[in-house]
Amino acid sequence: MEAKAREEALRMEARTKQLVEAEREHFQSQLSQLIPNFDPSMLKPRISQSPKNPMSDKASCSGGDVRSLHFEDDTAKNGKHQEEKVFGQERDTFVLPEDITQFAGMEEIGATVVAVYMRYLHDLLKQANMCSMVGFIDPATVSANSGTIADRSRLVAARLQKTDGEQIFMMPYNPGRHWILLIVRAKRETVYFLDPLPGNRVVDEEGKNIVNSAIKIYNSHIARAGRKAVIWKTLSGTPKQPSSVECGYYVMRFMRDIIMDPSLAFEKKYAKGKQEVSYPQEAIDEVRNEWAEFVCLHLE
Repeated sequence: MEAKAREEALRMEARTKQLVEAEREHFQSQLSQLIPNFDPSMLKPRISQSPKNPMSDKASCSGGDVRSLHFEDDTAKNGKHQEEKVFGQERDTFVLPEDITQFAGMEEIGATVVAVYMRYLHDLLKQANMCSMVGFIDPATVSANSGTIADRSRLVAARLQKTDGEQIFMMPYNPGRHWILLIVRAKRETVYFLDPLPGNRVVDEEGKNIVNSAIKIYNSHIARAGRKAVIWKTLSGTPKQPSSVECGYYVMRFMRDIIMDPSLAFEKKYAKGKQEVSYPQEAIDEVRNEWAEFVCLHLE
Protein backbone atom coordinates (compact mmCIF):
# COMPACT_ATOMS: atom_id res chain seq x y z
CA MET A 1 0.00 0.00 0.00
CA GLU A 2 2.85 2.39 0.88
CA ALA A 3 4.57 1.74 -2.44
CA LYS A 4 1.35 2.42 -4.31
CA ALA A 5 0.76 5.65 -2.38
CA ARG A 6 4.33 6.75 -3.10
CA GLU A 7 3.89 5.99 -6.79
CA GLU A 8 0.64 7.99 -6.88
CA ALA A 9 2.31 10.91 -5.10
CA LEU A 10 5.17 10.92 -7.62
CA ARG A 11 2.70 10.77 -10.48
CA MET A 12 0.78 13.74 -9.07
CA GLU A 13 4.00 15.70 -8.55
CA ALA A 14 5.08 15.07 -12.14
CA ARG A 15 1.66 16.15 -13.40
CA THR A 16 1.77 19.33 -11.32
CA LYS A 17 5.20 20.18 -12.72
CA GLN A 18 3.88 19.67 -16.25
CA LEU A 19 0.94 21.98 -15.54
CA VAL A 20 3.18 24.64 -13.98
CA GLU A 21 5.53 24.54 -16.97
CA ALA A 22 2.61 24.74 -19.39
CA GLU A 23 1.22 27.74 -17.51
CA ARG A 24 4.66 29.36 -17.45
CA GLU A 25 4.99 28.96 -21.22
CA HIS A 26 1.49 30.37 -21.71
CA PHE A 27 2.24 33.45 -19.59
CA GLN A 28 5.58 34.00 -21.32
CA SER A 29 3.94 33.68 -24.73
CA GLN A 30 1.39 36.36 -23.82
CA LEU A 31 4.06 38.68 -22.48
CA SER A 32 6.54 38.21 -25.33
CA GLN A 33 3.84 38.86 -27.93
CA LEU A 34 2.63 42.11 -26.39
CA ILE A 35 5.58 43.67 -24.53
CA PRO A 36 8.38 45.04 -26.74
CA ASN A 37 11.87 43.61 -26.11
CA PHE A 38 10.62 41.03 -23.61
CA ASP A 39 12.75 37.93 -24.17
CA PRO A 40 11.89 34.98 -21.88
CA SER A 41 14.96 33.08 -23.11
CA MET A 42 17.10 35.47 -21.06
CA LEU A 43 15.43 34.55 -17.77
CA LYS A 44 17.01 31.21 -16.90
CA PRO A 45 20.64 32.43 -17.22
CA ARG A 46 19.74 35.36 -15.02
CA ILE A 47 18.44 32.98 -12.35
CA SER A 48 21.72 31.08 -12.21
CA GLN A 49 23.70 34.32 -12.00
CA SER A 50 21.62 35.80 -9.16
CA PRO A 51 21.58 33.64 -6.00
CA LYS A 52 18.21 33.68 -4.26
CA ASN A 53 18.26 35.31 -0.86
CA PRO A 54 16.40 32.86 1.43
CA MET A 55 14.86 35.82 3.26
CA SER A 56 13.58 37.65 0.19
CA ASP A 57 9.99 37.62 -1.01
CA LYS A 58 9.09 34.45 -2.86
CA ALA A 59 6.30 33.10 -4.98
CA SER A 60 4.94 29.61 -5.34
CA CYS A 61 2.21 27.72 -7.15
CA SER A 62 0.67 25.59 -4.45
CA GLY A 63 -1.98 22.94 -4.18
CA GLY A 64 -1.78 22.12 -7.87
CA ASP A 65 -3.60 25.37 -8.70
CA VAL A 66 -1.50 26.87 -11.47
CA ARG A 67 -4.14 29.36 -12.57
CA SER A 68 -2.70 31.94 -10.16
CA LEU A 69 0.76 33.04 -9.06
CA HIS A 70 1.17 33.36 -5.31
CA PHE A 71 3.60 35.91 -3.84
CA GLU A 72 4.01 35.54 -0.10
CA ASP A 73 6.08 37.31 2.53
CA ASP A 74 8.76 35.03 3.94
CA THR A 75 8.85 34.79 7.73
CA ALA A 76 12.41 33.47 7.86
CA LYS A 77 14.64 35.13 10.45
CA ASN A 78 18.33 35.89 10.60
CA GLY A 79 19.26 35.66 14.27
CA LYS A 80 17.04 38.11 16.13
CA HIS A 81 16.44 40.28 13.08
CA GLN A 82 13.30 39.65 11.07
CA GLU A 83 13.46 41.15 7.63
CA GLU A 84 11.22 44.06 6.84
CA LYS A 85 8.19 42.93 4.90
CA VAL A 86 7.39 44.77 1.69
CA PHE A 87 4.22 46.24 3.19
CA GLY A 88 5.22 46.14 6.85
CA GLN A 89 3.21 43.04 7.66
CA GLU A 90 2.73 39.56 6.26
CA ARG A 91 0.73 40.05 3.08
CA ASP A 92 0.20 37.59 0.24
CA THR A 93 -0.47 38.63 -3.35
CA PHE A 94 -2.16 36.45 -5.97
CA VAL A 95 -1.64 37.24 -9.65
CA LEU A 96 -4.45 35.90 -11.82
CA PRO A 97 -4.31 35.23 -15.58
CA GLU A 98 -6.52 38.25 -16.22
CA ASP A 99 -4.00 40.46 -14.40
CA ILE A 100 -1.29 39.31 -16.79
CA THR A 101 -3.55 39.64 -19.84
CA GLN A 102 -4.52 43.20 -18.91
CA PHE A 103 -0.93 44.17 -18.17
CA ALA A 104 0.48 42.59 -21.32
CA GLY A 105 -2.19 44.31 -23.42
CA MET A 106 -1.47 47.76 -21.90
CA GLU A 107 -5.00 47.89 -20.52
CA GLU A 108 -6.17 49.39 -17.22
CA ILE A 109 -4.54 47.59 -14.31
CA GLY A 110 -5.61 46.85 -10.76
CA ALA A 111 -3.96 46.89 -7.34
CA THR A 112 -2.44 43.41 -7.74
CA VAL A 113 -0.32 44.44 -10.72
CA VAL A 114 0.88 47.58 -8.94
CA ALA A 115 1.63 45.65 -5.72
CA VAL A 116 3.76 43.09 -7.59
CA TYR A 117 5.88 45.86 -9.07
CA MET A 118 6.31 47.32 -5.59
CA ARG A 119 7.71 43.95 -4.52
CA TYR A 120 10.21 44.22 -7.38
CA LEU A 121 11.17 47.75 -6.28
CA HIS A 122 11.57 46.53 -2.71
CA ASP A 123 14.18 44.06 -3.95
CA LEU A 124 16.02 46.94 -5.63
CA LEU A 125 15.92 48.91 -2.38
CA LYS A 126 17.39 45.94 -0.50
CA GLN A 127 20.24 45.71 -2.99
CA ALA A 128 20.93 49.44 -2.57
CA ASN A 129 20.57 49.34 1.24
CA MET A 130 17.77 51.91 1.00
CA CYS A 131 14.97 50.11 2.87
CA SER A 132 15.42 52.47 5.81
CA MET A 133 14.75 55.38 3.44
CA VAL A 134 11.72 54.19 1.46
CA GLY A 135 8.74 52.08 2.46
CA PHE A 136 5.57 50.92 0.70
CA ILE A 137 1.88 50.86 1.58
CA ASP A 138 -0.18 48.15 -0.08
CA PRO A 139 -2.58 49.78 -2.57
CA ALA A 140 -5.08 46.93 -2.20
CA THR A 141 -5.68 47.78 1.46
CA VAL A 142 -6.17 51.54 1.13
CA SER A 143 -7.87 52.22 -2.21
CA ALA A 144 -11.62 52.74 -2.68
CA ASN A 145 -13.98 49.94 -1.63
CA SER A 146 -11.37 48.19 0.52
CA GLY A 147 -12.87 49.11 3.89
CA THR A 148 -14.08 52.07 5.90
CA ILE A 149 -12.02 55.24 6.11
CA ALA A 150 -11.31 54.44 9.77
CA ASP A 151 -10.11 50.92 8.95
CA ARG A 152 -7.87 52.14 6.15
CA SER A 153 -6.48 54.95 8.33
CA ARG A 154 -5.53 52.42 10.99
CA LEU A 155 -3.76 50.26 8.39
CA VAL A 156 -1.74 53.23 7.14
CA ALA A 157 -0.95 54.32 10.71
CA ALA A 158 0.21 50.80 11.60
CA ARG A 159 2.59 50.93 8.64
CA LEU A 160 4.00 54.28 9.73
CA GLN A 161 4.45 53.07 13.31
CA LYS A 162 6.77 50.24 12.25
CA THR A 163 9.55 52.71 11.41
CA ASP A 164 11.43 55.54 13.07
CA GLY A 165 9.46 57.97 10.94
CA GLU A 166 12.36 59.08 8.74
CA GLN A 167 11.23 56.96 5.79
CA ILE A 168 9.07 58.21 2.99
CA PHE A 169 6.16 55.90 2.22
CA MET A 170 4.88 55.40 -1.30
CA MET A 171 1.14 54.85 -1.37
CA PRO A 172 -0.46 54.28 -4.79
CA TYR A 173 -4.11 55.12 -4.37
CA ASN A 174 -7.13 54.51 -6.58
CA PRO A 175 -10.29 56.47 -5.68
CA GLY A 176 -12.09 54.80 -8.59
CA ARG A 177 -10.72 53.95 -12.06
CA HIS A 178 -7.67 56.18 -11.73
CA TRP A 179 -4.26 55.75 -10.08
CA ILE A 180 -2.38 58.51 -8.27
CA LEU A 181 0.69 58.36 -6.03
CA LEU A 182 0.80 59.73 -2.49
CA ILE A 183 4.15 60.00 -0.72
CA VAL A 184 3.81 60.20 3.05
CA ARG A 185 6.58 61.72 5.16
CA ALA A 186 5.14 61.13 8.62
CA LYS A 187 7.96 62.69 10.63
CA ARG A 188 7.39 66.01 8.86
CA GLU A 189 3.60 65.59 8.70
CA THR A 190 3.84 66.19 4.96
CA VAL A 191 2.16 64.38 2.07
CA TYR A 192 3.04 64.77 -1.61
CA PHE A 193 0.43 64.29 -4.33
CA LEU A 194 1.48 63.10 -7.80
CA ASP A 195 -1.18 62.71 -10.48
CA PRO A 196 -0.39 61.57 -14.04
CA LEU A 197 -3.48 63.28 -15.47
CA PRO A 198 -2.91 66.75 -16.93
CA GLY A 199 -4.64 69.86 -15.58
CA ASN A 200 -5.13 71.29 -12.11
CA ARG A 201 -5.71 68.10 -10.16
CA VAL A 202 -6.85 67.94 -6.52
CA VAL A 203 -6.56 65.15 -3.98
CA ASP A 204 -9.60 62.91 -3.52
CA GLU A 205 -11.20 63.86 -0.19
CA GLU A 206 -11.49 60.28 0.96
CA GLY A 207 -7.81 59.60 0.33
CA LYS A 208 -6.91 62.83 2.08
CA ASN A 209 -8.99 61.91 5.14
CA ILE A 210 -7.38 58.46 5.30
CA VAL A 211 -3.85 59.86 5.42
CA ASN A 212 -4.69 62.79 7.70
CA SER A 213 -6.25 60.43 10.24
CA ALA A 214 -3.31 58.00 9.93
CA ILE A 215 -0.82 60.77 10.73
CA LYS A 216 -2.90 61.82 13.76
CA ILE A 217 -2.77 58.22 15.00
CA TYR A 218 0.96 58.15 14.33
CA ASN A 219 1.46 61.38 16.29
CA SER A 220 -0.43 59.89 19.22
CA HIS A 221 1.75 56.78 19.00
CA ILE A 222 4.96 58.82 19.33
CA ALA A 223 3.39 61.15 21.93
CA ARG A 224 3.60 64.25 19.73
CA ALA A 225 0.99 67.00 19.60
CA GLY A 226 1.55 67.57 15.89
CA ARG A 227 0.40 70.34 13.58
CA LYS A 228 -3.13 71.65 13.36
CA ALA A 229 -3.23 70.40 9.77
CA VAL A 230 -1.10 68.04 7.71
CA ILE A 231 0.84 69.77 4.92
CA TRP A 232 -0.21 68.64 1.44
CA LYS A 233 1.98 69.46 -1.56
CA THR A 234 0.92 68.91 -5.15
CA LEU A 235 3.87 68.01 -7.38
CA SER A 236 2.47 69.03 -10.74
CA GLY A 237 5.69 68.62 -12.71
CA THR A 238 5.23 64.92 -13.38
CA PRO A 239 5.02 63.42 -16.87
CA LYS A 240 1.39 63.26 -18.02
CA GLN A 241 -0.42 60.26 -19.43
CA PRO A 242 -1.54 60.63 -23.08
CA SER A 243 -4.90 58.85 -22.73
CA SER A 244 -7.19 57.31 -20.11
CA VAL A 245 -5.52 53.92 -19.48
CA GLU A 246 -1.88 54.62 -18.59
CA CYS A 247 -2.28 55.95 -15.03
CA GLY A 248 -1.20 52.73 -13.30
CA TYR A 249 1.88 52.39 -15.50
CA TYR A 250 2.79 56.02 -14.86
CA VAL A 251 2.49 55.59 -11.09
CA MET A 252 4.79 52.57 -11.26
CA ARG A 253 7.27 54.61 -13.30
CA PHE A 254 7.06 57.50 -10.80
CA MET A 255 8.04 55.12 -7.99
CA ARG A 256 10.89 53.67 -10.04
CA ASP A 257 12.30 57.08 -10.94
CA ILE A 258 12.10 58.25 -7.31
CA ILE A 259 14.03 55.34 -5.82
CA MET A 260 16.64 55.40 -8.58
CA ASP A 261 17.80 58.73 -7.14
CA PRO A 262 19.58 57.96 -3.82
CA SER A 263 19.11 61.57 -2.75
CA LEU A 264 15.31 61.17 -3.07
CA ALA A 265 15.07 64.68 -4.53
CA PHE A 266 11.63 64.03 -5.99
CA GLU A 267 10.13 67.26 -4.63
CA LYS A 268 12.59 69.33 -6.67
CA LYS A 269 12.36 67.01 -9.68
CA TYR A 270 8.58 67.27 -9.96
CA ALA A 271 8.15 70.87 -8.80
CA LYS A 272 5.55 73.13 -10.36
CA GLY A 273 6.81 74.79 -13.52
CA LYS A 274 8.88 71.77 -14.55
CA GLN A 275 5.99 69.90 -16.05
CA GLU A 276 6.99 67.36 -18.63
CA VAL A 277 5.16 65.88 -21.57
CA SER A 278 4.26 62.19 -21.61
CA TYR A 279 6.88 59.54 -20.93
CA PRO A 280 8.23 58.02 -24.15
CA GLN A 281 6.67 54.60 -24.66
CA GLU A 282 10.13 53.08 -24.14
CA ALA A 283 10.10 54.29 -20.52
CA ILE A 284 6.76 52.59 -19.88
CA ASP A 285 7.90 49.44 -21.69
CA GLU A 286 10.95 49.32 -19.41
CA VAL A 287 8.62 49.07 -16.41
CA ARG A 288 6.49 46.45 -18.19
CA ASN A 289 9.59 44.38 -18.98
CA GLU A 290 10.77 44.53 -15.37
CA TRP A 291 7.34 43.44 -14.13
CA ALA A 292 7.15 40.60 -16.65
CA GLU A 293 10.65 39.33 -15.85
CA PHE A 294 9.97 39.48 -12.11
CA VAL A 295 6.77 37.47 -12.50
CA CYS A 296 8.33 34.92 -14.84
CA LEU A 297 11.33 34.41 -12.58
CA HIS A 298 8.97 33.57 -9.74
CA LEU A 299 7.22 30.99 -11.88
CA GLU A 300 10.32 28.80 -11.57
